[in-house]
Amino acid sequence: MNPLLDPSTLDYQLPPFAQIKVEDYLPAFETALVDHQAEIAAIVANPEPATWENTMEAFEASGQALARVSNVFFNLSGTDASDEFNAISEEVLPKLSAHSSAIYQNSELYARLKSLTAPEDEESQRLLDYTLRAFQRRGADLDDAGKKRLTEIDSELSSLSETFRNNLLADTKDLAVSFERDELAGFSDARIESAAAYARELGREGYVVPLELPTVQSEQAALDLPESRAKLYEASQQRGRANGKVALDMVRLRAERAELLGYASHAEYIVEEETADDAEAVRNLLSGLSPAASANAAGEYKLLAEAADGDISGADWPYWESKVRARDFALDEDELRTYFPLSRVLRDGVFYAANLLYGITIEPREDLEGYAEGVDVWEVKEEDGTGIGLLLTDYFGRPSKRGGAWMSSFVDQSHLLGTKPVIVNVMGITKPVSGDAYLTLDELTTVFHEFGHALHGLLSDVRYPSFSGTNVPRDYVEFPSQINENWAFHPAVLANYAPELPQRLIDAIEAAKQFGQGFATSEYLAASIIDFAWHSLSSSELADMTEADIDAFEQRALESYGLSVEHIKARYQTRYFNHIFGGGYSAGYYSYLWAEVLDADGYDWFTQQSDLRAAGQKFRDLVLSRGASRDYTAAFTELRGRERDMEPLLRRRGLGGSKV
Repeated sequence: MNPLLDPSTLDYQLPPFAQIKVEDYLPAFETALVDHQAEIAAIVANPEPATWENTMEAFEASGQALARVSNVFFNLSGTDASDEFNAISEEVLPKLSAHSSAIYQNSELYARLKSLTAPEDEESQRLLDYTLRAFQRRGADLDDAGKKRLTEIDSELSSLSETFRNNLLADTKDLAVSFERDELAGFSDARIESAAAYARELGREGYVVPLELPTVQSEQAALDLPESRAKLYEASQQRGRANGKVALDMVRLRAERAELLGYASHAEYIVEEETADDAEAVRNLLSGLSPAASANAAGEYKLLAEAADGDISGADWPYWESKVRARDFALDEDELRTYFPLSRVLRDGVFYAANLLYGITIEPREDLEGYAEGVDVWEVKEEDGTGIGLLLTDYFGRPSKRGGAWMSSFVDQSHLLGTKPVIVNVMGITKPVSGDAYLTLDELTTVFHEFGHALHGLLSDVRYPSFSGTNVPRDYVEFPSQINENWAFHPAVLANYAPELPQRLIDAIEAAKQFGQGFATSEYLAASIIDFAWHSLSSSELADMTEADIDAFEQRALESYGLSVEHIKARYQTRYFNHIFGGGYSAGYYSYLWAEVLDADGYDWFTQQSDLRAAGQKFRDLVLSRGASRDYTAAFTELRGRERDMEPLLRRRGLGGSKV
């Protein structure tokens, strides 16, 4: 009677969270692994000649129980980690890795798949190409010794990634910064109350400010005392103290795996599956933008130092940026956030924009339970009332939740499986002691961003689960999420969720759009460069490197790309770069910028349309609904009427002098 093994009887197969106990996970994984092995064996042992239905579609439909267990476990281990979850992860991850390797190195299954001819539709033909390539990239063409070593590497990487995440989560919790009340000058009374409540949650005295995932902490902009800003900034960079060796081990293993499979580097291995032409195209993008970003950042620093009447540090940069923004653009961020209560932003902004563009409605399902207190469940419907799927929203931070913001799924859409999507959006907004949470501009944008990912999953309309929703290249998956950010400030949407917002503040937001782009672009490029530099190294280049070399390597990498700005640290440094060592963005952090080219150009197209509903439907039909079932370049070209253009991005970021 394990509640994880059978399809849920709740609407849309929403997992029965209230019935699931921690002790259910291990036996569920064991049973699901055995069942999936039996399903694969049955495909291979089928005495009938291989057909599309008995081989490819049977392969796509296999492992549903394992997917159910994995989706619940790994979603909840990110939102509510515990020692019990960590222990289960340590036991299960090597088994999952070995299981996956055994499937993709199964020569008989590979032979059956290679013998197939796909139906004539584009989705089926892409699926055959994708699946055969996946087998090749997982070692199907290697000899026995190569397969064995590849299996070992994949297993080690899986365990190391979990170790990296757990180390970072523990440090983020332990290094949350304690303050005395007078050190929090600049905070509102409500924010001080939240800091006191967080201290109590951690079992500490006084006031505690939790750490966010990036290097720069948003609260640096509010704290009046330089010493308080420095405490927060320095604590952020102390995270990952045990992750130096973990990261180096992962980089070495990735390089070895790439070379085993015939690639020059892990970067080459990753970019092969992305929409970027090749690794050199990525390097050209980063090096082409870096000099202009550095110059813009240097100009911004001079302006901030003049306002401060003296030199400022990296800890001070956000504070003085907010002061200059208020002075030069009449944009007071403390005042601004009073117009952005989360509940209204969500219902009258995010959901309203989705209805305006795509015709969908989103209604609360109070009869359905989320997995934790404060997690809300919503039903998404077509204009005619037909159900599309469920959305779970989990917006408030807690000590057990890893940092950052993300979208994930409990159930993926698939016509083959007859499933509709169950999607979750997660953030780490500081929970108010009472009443609504009021959002910063960055938090406001993030709510829209993550819902863009949710739309990609919710509006999926494909046959095969491998192509569902966000199962697309990293440098394409950010396109729908980033384009959705634009609707936060579209006049029709803004007027609906913030009708009292004075025109002077609307004008100030517009006027200040490019202010701070030198800093923002430089810290982002720095992280992308560090990621791509690590993953461009060969095994021999990595052989003698130690933890003591990490900081110097990062600095050399930034200088080699023409990006080295005093007082600006990378958005993420190696030891706490969860995207690339704890997540799926290795050699792919550049993807946010690559996708922003599509976003900036695509939103330009939206602004030229007189009928937003018709434009939204076209975007839904060509992008949101298609997942990986269609060629990405062809889809964008059909949407835009031409190939992508870099110029809108350069204008947006004030990088007109860039050599790209």
